[in-house]
Parts: sequence; C-alpha cells; structure tokens
Amino acid sequence: MADPDEVRQEFDRFSLRSTLFAPASAERAYAVFTGSLADWWVREYTWSGPEALAELGMEPRAGGMLYEIGPYGFRGDWGRVLTWDPPRRLVFTWQIGPDRVPVPDPARASEVEVLFQPEGPELTRVDVEHRYFDRHGEAAEGYRKALTAGWHELLCRYLATVARATD
Repeated sequence: MADPDEVRQEFDRFSLRSTLFAPASAERAYAVFTGSLADWWVREYTWSGPEALAELGMEPRAGGMLYEIGPYGFRGDWGRVLTWDPPRRLVFTWQIGPDRVPVPDPARASEVEVLFQPEGPELTRVDVEHRYFDRHGEAAEGYRKALTAGWHELLCRYLATVARATD
C-alpha cells in the first residue's frame, strides 16, 4: 500500500493524474475536498490574493460554481460542477486560462475529475485527473507542466487538512 502522505503523479501531454490515500472514510474525504476548499486551497492561487480573499467555495450540486469572493464583494467564478455524486465522484470545469484570465466558455476549459474509492473504513484512495488541457490552445502543454507542481502542493495541503479533520 502507498504511503498515506504521498501524492503520486503521472501525466501525458494534455492531462495530469494524481493518486493519494486520504486517512478518512470516502464520505469525509469528499466532504473535505468539496466543503473545506478554503482550508486547503493555496490563497496565492486566487485572483483576490491571500489578504483580500473573503471566501472560497464550491456550490454542492451539478451546475454549481467554484468561486471566490474578494474585496468589495468581487466574485470570480472559476469552474462549474458537472457531476456531483457524493461520496464517489466529482467533476468540474477549470475555467482559468494559462494567463490566469477567466475562460467563460466551458468548451474552452479543461476539466477535473476526482474519484473517491474506499480502501478500508478510514482510508480512501483519491484519484484526481486534470484533463483536456488542449482546450486551452497553444499554451496547453506548458500550462499542464505548470499545474503539475500546483496540483502537487494543493493535494499535499488537502491530505494535511483531511488528517486534521479526522483527529
């Protein structure tokens, strides 16, 4: 079995896959991923920045938005939930371009799928695939390379948050 603190990654030109083992039930792992986004997301990865970010969240339903609320009520939507199937599966669009500019057209956005597979009563395999980078145009491959490190950091922070939530 893999080390629960490890995030393994593999990739091809237009997708990135990460596998990790969360020390929690699938229900808890799903709840932390979707409902505690502000606890594990890197605030520097937001448009508002770490000091100005007021809220970061995900509306818990298909069609819901991934969003941030910043200074003066600024709201930035940076994804849309395509599949909401707790505690098994989550799929959302990634509507942030390589230049960090919003991508309002979902057909030009990449996509993230997260699968939660129970491995025991308090252990869940979490598979994250960020795919369809080719939809981001000419900068797609470089964008995937840049997000490889970003996702690694995010998922390590997610694992630490899951561990704290189950203590």
